[in-house]
Amino acid sequence: MDLDPDLAALGPLGGFFVLRTAGAAPRPLPTLAQAYAEPAREPRADPLDFRVRKVANALGAPELRIAASVAQQGLAARLWSVTLGCAALYGSVPGLDPRLLHWDPDGSAPDDLWLARVRPLPADPATIADVVLHGHLQPLTDALRARYRVAAGLLWGNAGSALAGAARQLDQWARAGGRTDAAARARALTTELLRHPLLVGTGTLTGTAFRRRSCCLYYRVPGGGVCGDCCFPRPPRSSPRATSG
Repeated sequence: MDLDPDLAALGPLGGFFVLRTAGAAPRPLPTLAQAYAEPAREPRADPLDFRVRKVANALGAPELRIAASVAQQGLAARLWSVTLGCAALYGSVPGLDPRLLHWDPDGSAPDDLWLARVRPLPADPATIADVVLHGHLQPLTDALRARYRVAAGLLWGNAGSALAGAARQLDQWARAGGRTDAAARARALTTELLRHPLLVGTGTLTGTAFRRRSCCLYYRVPGGGVCGDCCFPRPPRSSPRATSG
């Protein structure tokens, strides 16, 4: 099935899978390429820092690096969900050129992302890795490490966790709707992508269950606990910097 301009097949999967493409964004928005670039001199003009501080305020995070981790995992989940969903349902993926993918750092799914032009690409693991890992998560990781001193292992663990989470949700939806073909494609792609050099060793995938080898630090926010795929069975009491990835 060819990609349609609205990527309408993603709609039934829920907001994390939907990508806005029809019409213009409600107001001028930065691109993700701009978000990954050098910090702006004017804080209000820096979309990445705006997002991290918004998350920090919402969570009451005691450190910006915790908010940076949570913000990165959320964006990674959006990118994986869109790409994996298209691969499973269409058999092709949209090119998510960071210069054409507009982001609202104050928004939430599905109104946070707008793609200026839908260009179909093959849905093979190498292409998907180029689109998501090299096109987005590598520059995002570099930016967050430089700005907030977040451990690389933690951020790549977040990326692996976000991929597995998107695949799990897609698998559940596909099986419930009798789309065993889509479920099988999603599982196969996820398995291959987790073998990529940037993701290998981030965790263990068993069926659709993922157990990561790092911690996203969410347990350090007030009232936070460990996530379902965390390496820790319960919130640790040791130094948070020793558990950051």
